[in-house]
Amino acid sequence: MYKSDINLNLYRIFYEVALSGSISSASKKLFITQSAVSKAIKKLELDLNTNLFYRSSKGVKLTEKGEELFFYVEEAFNNLVTAERTMIESKTLNKGKISIGVPSQIGSFYIFEDITKFHKKYPNIEITIISKTTTQLLKLLERHEIDFIIDTSPINAKIDNIIIRPLVEVKNCFVAKSDTSIDVGKIKTIKDLANYPLVLPIKGTDNRRQLDKIFEKNNIELNNVINIHTSEMIAGSIKKDLGIGYIIYDVIKDNVENGDFQIIDIKDKLPKIMINLVYIEKYLTIAPKFFIENYLKININ
Repeated sequence: MYKSDINLNLYRIFYEVALSGSISSASKKLFITQSAVSKAIKKLELDLNTNLFYRSSKGVKLTEKGEELFFYVEEAFNNLVTAERTMIESKTLNKGKISIGVPSQIGSFYIFEDITKFHKKYPNIEITIISKTTTQLLKLLERHEIDFIIDTSPINAKIDNIIIRPLVEVKNCFVAKSDTSIDVGKIKTIKDLANYPLVLPIKGTDNRRQLDKIFEKNNIELNNVINIHTSEMIAGSIKKDLGIGYIIYDVIKDNVENGDFQIIDIKDKLPKIMINLVYIEKYLTIAPKFFIENYLKININ
């Protein structure tokens, strides 16, 4: 049962301090003084008769009891956000928000067309696309700061109630500028690539991990490599003729079709990757759920 004298502001301050691990950062986020933050934490600790944080010169860290409280507070604030958005959003989609997380190595190629169609029909729905690493996006999803993620497999996340649904399998390719200075005609196998400058996804991405396995299997040692974090920058590097790029075909499909890029046809089989939809169902409000079901064609229920 709700206790009428609970000070929700104390819990909001506790939540922000726990997230940032810093009194200073929390005070800036909340637009209050560090002294006010410290007093609020002390008041909450006194009310609950327990220490919530370990203090040090490097910042603050949750105690075991603090971790336990954070679990409940985070869940409560996520539910409040869901409740508020559900009240604001209407089934006619006259108002609402959709926040989508897309890893930088993928870019927005997969959902851009759907977003364009949706926005033309429902212009009053505010759409935000956030590009970060998969790890960062999963944290945002868990905190209900984004509605869903479009990402590649595999996704190893220990998040309660997380749902991963496959959307489409896409292929990778090696590609060069059509008028490249590189003699691509001599490239027949993946081993031949070792003799040329390459533009590859940054290490740690799923695309790069799969490609590195092929290089290792064929005892290929790379000497001339540019590692790039985003698909858009890989495409840009190909345009500048910095090397042969390894990229998801759909990202550069238009460049190939209009003659700017050429696919390098090698005999070796290249790995495909699965594009997934990642979400937490209980946090989905009307607008993002409608988008998923009607534009991504995924049935939530």
